[in-house]
Amino acid sequence: MFANEKPYGGESLCSGGEMLDLKTLLVVTMAVAALQAVAWIFVWRAWRHLYELKFLAAGFIAIALGVLLMLLRGHNPAAWAIVLHNTIIKLGLVLLAEGLARFLGQPRHSWIGACLLVSQVAIWSISVAVDPTDLEPRIHASTFFTVVMMSVMCLALLRDRTQPPLLRWITIAILVEYMSASVLQSILEFRLPADFESAPILADRNAWYLLQGTLFLIAFFACLLFMVSSRLSADLREKNTALSREVEERKSLEARLNASLDAERMLREEQADFTRMVSHEFRTPLAIIRNAVDMIGLTGNQSQPATQERLSGIREALNRLFSVINRFMVEDRENSFQPEYMEIGSLMGDVRLHFEMTARGDRLHFTLQDQAMSICADPDMLATVLINLIDNALKYSPGNEPIHIVTRQQGTAVIIEVRDRGIGIPRAELDKIGRRFFRASNAKAITGTGLGLYSARRLLAYHGGTLQLDNNVHGGTTAVVRVSLSRTQSNQAVPEETLV
Repeated sequence: MFANEKPYGGESLCSGGEMLDLKTLLVVTMAVAALQAVAWIFVWRAWRHLYELKFLAAGFIAIALGVLLMLLRGHNPAAWAIVLHNTIIKLGLVLLAEGLARFLGQPRHSWIGACLLVSQVAIWSISVAVDPTDLEPRIHASTFFTVVMMSVMCLALLRDRTQPPLLRWITIAILVEYMSASVLQSILEFRLPADFESAPILADRNAWYLLQGTLFLIAFFACLLFMVSSRLSADLREKNTALSREVEERKSLEARLNASLDAERMLREEQADFTRMVSHEFRTPLAIIRNAVDMIGLTGNQSQPATQERLSGIREALNRLFSVINRFMVEDRENSFQPEYMEIGSLMGDVRLHFEMTARGDRLHFTLQDQAMSICADPDMLATVLINLIDNALKYSPGNEPIHIVTRQQGTAVIIEVRDRGIGIPRAELDKIGRRFFRASNAKAITGTGLGLYSARRLLAYHGGTLQLDNNVHGGTTAVVRVSLSRTQSNQAVPEETLV
């Protein structure tokens, strides 16, 4: 390709006053190849996923470099320069074939190009060394090189099914035309005598071959551009199709999600109706028990103090049950959280009284850092949290082990610790304790529902508080409640999940 030249001089492509000599054609060819290389570099920079374009750019760079070196070498070049410059141009053709095969996703046959390059160097080196003026062996070698490499490119185009058929056949026709021109030049060089003088158009056969090679570069470049455009259009259509499918899938998912939300909304409404029904059914027996306790209190004024204490305990328990029903099972949940300023000492007194009325207060040891320390919280909610935690500590501890409840201030928060010497929590299950209906593996033999700690966490969420469970070094568990002293923390959004 562009290698069948002899030293350029006064020969011209056309006779007459205006001449187009070899040097001018070499300049035009170099400029065309260089501009095409720059164009492919910009195209590759714009679409990095088409990495095959790097080979096309490298091919055109090699051709431009080889022609530039021809321009600079003068009229009497060294033998190694002739071989090197023409080999660089042949390397450009190999890179074009490699890039085209990669772009079309076809077998590359790189070994063919490597073998041809080695043969090119060997034949040209021998020819230049034996007779530098004899161009015929070099022309035939170049023709063979061109025909083989372009046949490989034609084969890749014939096998391809990604490009439009018309574009593939036009490209094949351009390659076949250049192969035919190369073969024709080789035949002319073989059949015509060295002193043959033809019509002006063939006055310099080398210039004629170089001119049609330049035209081939332009036509081949245009075909490659159309191929890249077709590839990008196909990729865009594929992405649009994929995007359309994704939109349809998203619409389907949205429809299913809406259906699930409607189903969940219906279930929540059914749950709320069931809760109201259960609360109504609870009220009737609880009202009967309360009336019975009141009657016993009225008619049993002479009863023993212990009996009166038990009756007071029953009344307190009934009042707490009615409060829970009214606030968490009947009223709107937005109104269930009612924070107010209260003293921690008063809260602990209520909790202590609850357990004393149930004859379990003797095992409880309360430690309060500051009796007058105040906190903004819902008294019933926070009392329920502490009662649940202390009840768990009593339930999972031996009957003779005390339960320590320590209250202290830490920065802007109040810390309440409920420490026991019970069975503890398996280390592997610590992060699961507090989930709804989950119970530790070592607590199966003890009656429970797995809702106490869950309810405590949910109630603390109203206050922006937290509950942490830790195993003690010497056995047992410590439940650590942390609630902010600030009123702003108490104005948290109401948790969405039902507490009961």
